[in-house]
Amino acid sequence: MAKGANIGLAALGGDSGSYVIGLSWTSPTGEGEADVSVLLLGPDGKVRDDGDFYFYNHPAAADGSVELLGQTLTESGSEDRIRVDLAALPPQVDRLVVAASRHLRQPFGHFEGIRLTLDDSSGERLLGFSITDARSESAFVFGEVYRRAGEWKFRAIGQGYDSGLAGLATDYGIDVDDDEGDDVEGHEQAATAAGADAPDPATGPVPTTKAGADGPLPAGTPHLPAAPAAPAGPRRVRTARKKVTLPAVPKPSLAENDSWHGARLFPASTLKSDREREVRATSVLLSVMAQVPELGRRLTAGFGAPAGRMETFTEVVLPHGETPRRPDGVIRVERAGKRWTALVESKTNGNPLRAQQVQDYMDIAARRGYEAVITLSNDVALDGHPIVPVKVDGRRKHKVGLWHLSWAEVTYQAQMLIRHEGVANPAHAWLLQELLHYLQHENSGCHGFQNMGAAWVPVRNGIDDETLVRGDERAVQVVESWEKLVRQVCLGLGGELGVKVAPVQRARRGEEVGARRAALAEQLCDDGRLCAEIRIEDTIGNVSVIADLKLGKLRTSIEYPAPEEGYPLSWAKRLVRQLATAPADLHVETLTDGAGPGPRGTLERLRPEPGDLLPKGGTARITGFRLTLVKSVGTTRGNAESGFIRTVDGAVQRFHSTVVAHLDPPPRRSRPAAATKSP
Repeated sequence: MAKGANIGLAALGGDSGSYVIGLSWTSPTGEGEADVSVLLLGPDGKVRDDGDFYFYNHPAAADGSVELLGQTLTESGSEDRIRVDLAALPPQVDRLVVAASRHLRQPFGHFEGIRLTLDDSSGERLLGFSITDARSESAFVFGEVYRRAGEWKFRAIGQGYDSGLAGLATDYGIDVDDDEGDDVEGHEQAATAAGADAPDPATGPVPTTKAGADGPLPAGTPHLPAAPAAPAGPRRVRTARKKVTLPAVPKPSLAENDSWHGARLFPASTLKSDREREVRATSVLLSVMAQVPELGRRLTAGFGAPAGRMETFTEVVLPHGETPRRPDGVIRVERAGKRWTALVESKTNGNPLRAQQVQDYMDIAARRGYEAVITLSNDVALDGHPIVPVKVDGRRKHKVGLWHLSWAEVTYQAQMLIRHEGVANPAHAWLLQELLHYLQHENSGCHGFQNMGAAWVPVRNGIDDETLVRGDERAVQVVESWEKLVRQVCLGLGGELGVKVAPVQRARRGEEVGARRAALAEQLCDDGRLCAEIRIEDTIGNVSVIADLKLGKLRTSIEYPAPEEGYPLSWAKRLVRQLATAPADLHVETLTDGAGPGPRGTLERLRPEPGDLLPKGGTARITGFRLTLVKSVGTTRGNAESGFIRTVDGAVQRFHSTVVAHLDPPPRRSRPAAATKSP
């Protein structure tokens, strides 16, 4: 769609009233993310009250009309998704506005590929709208769904605000505390939307209109109203909720010695067989999902489940011909008298899912009118595709969704809640802590991706004896396993840090996933290397991970840009000071502007002489420094301590904790003070 254009949803075939709106963007520099929000407006173009404002602190409506589903990994990075049910909207609501804002009013101009999409309830893409003229704006109204003559329509708006979330919300009748020190717009601070009296009314700046170089807005684009004068003592949307998380420093134990182990709600040490692990893990997870709404919602929202009362079951017997089937679990959610049901098939300890078993559950769900089948295993799904192939009878009107969840993702979501974002109920926090302890226990079988696959050994052998040639399908299988491993590493690191960590996909526009993987497989055949980039929020750059299978080495590195002002020797000294606790074998290389390789050396040698990082002669301009740790890579395909998977996971964790975490952004060029005239 073009900016300012509108279209009726019925004309697109979307007559169910339920849609998923996706907001996506990419950041080449890795500089942060943005937060989505939705506003419900009445005939006057204003919200009825603060409850009509849905954002990171207030993510879902009680009637299910709006649900912020959070981020989902995609091929190009990630996408924020919003589920809307137009049939559930109150009759007083005429418009649903979709917007996004950046933390601390950072500009959207740093982003690329800013785009809105709208899918129907079955996942079919109905429309897309791209914003290509973002510059200094820190908030954007992407589009709106509105009523016109009894019909729902969508309009592409693309209007920006330099005044951030506060300016945007104020224009629609929301009074927002915009104290930058309180991190009102930040996604790092969990809270709930609550009204509170304020001494002074908030008046938000006016939005930018994108006029000038781009001309005025296209015809049909609505004029956003100016912020009205706020009454005395307005109610404000605040971020002041006490949350329960794990303490940063655990309380001293009352145990007499280390042989005393604390009692656990979900013990794992006595498990002896794979069947025991599978049954215990499934029951533990489903029971906690039902008791902790925050976790249950996070794990099912992306699968189409509504927000409502959840119950979970195990040992359920369902008829299937002459042989009844017994799924590992059932999830049922009730909202407004309607029920959403999913069958669960789980595996632990690296055991594979069986295609016929999943197929049987898909057939049962279709016959009984259930909405989904969820597979749960150590494996990691790519591109949102199911792990096992199934056949779908196109003659059936009722469609069943097949979704996959990895144990690594379950652990990640539990970590985010209990360690970083918090939950409202202390008992729920304790349950999450027990669940997390169980998932991370060495005997639980829930340790995520555990095997590089059957193609790993022959491909390694082919690289060693130089017999691996282009076109070998086994190389593509290894590339897929590598992508799964990198995604799992991102989940693990993100859960520990409490920030967004995602793989960076360097794909050409329009390139298919299969073609991209084939190209990476050809690179593996040519030079024996597996490469990946990882974007860690609020770091100076992307972390590069290169597994050189020919040399048996793993390299993790990051580039530190040169400051905009100062002297090269002071840059080198400042960098070395920041790396005071980094490993002595860290390699530091000076990057120059095309003048050939710069000086390099280990940190052990450079600490007493930082000046050795400066190019001889002083003619080459320094553009930055590359920091690299090198270690031997494991060779076995499994999850043993010395295996390839543990090597990569441990190397990335160590590189971040010992190097990346200690790097401050280089100082930027200071702006000269404006000249003032004498009176």
